[in-house]
Amino acid sequence: MKVGLMAMMMAGLLVSGLAGAAEKTPQQEKMTMCNQHAKSQDLKGDARKTFMSECLKKDSKLSQMSPQQMKMKSCNGEAGDKKLAGDARKTFMSQCLKKS
Repeated sequence: MKVGLMAMMMAGLLVSGLAGAAEKTPQQEKMTMCNQHAKSQDLKGDARKTFMSECLKKDSKLSQMSPQQMKMKSCNGEAGDKKLAGDARKTFMSQCLKKS
């Protein structure tokens, strides 16, 4: 009887511990979204660090963007850095957005 009661108590503690672990804090959710966006853009090294820093800032709206929006923002930034305009910019943006 005591063994059965002890086993039930242990099972209850285990289940309650697992249920609490499944809930993420808002910061953990934001970190997950930022990681997914960085991965979808195939960012590495300093580019990833910069992106993650910006994405995790309190006022950042980056973590709320879809992966396609993130890719568009990234490609647009690259085109701006290269000072592309007109047809050259359109061609660059098309090629950049096609990359997986």
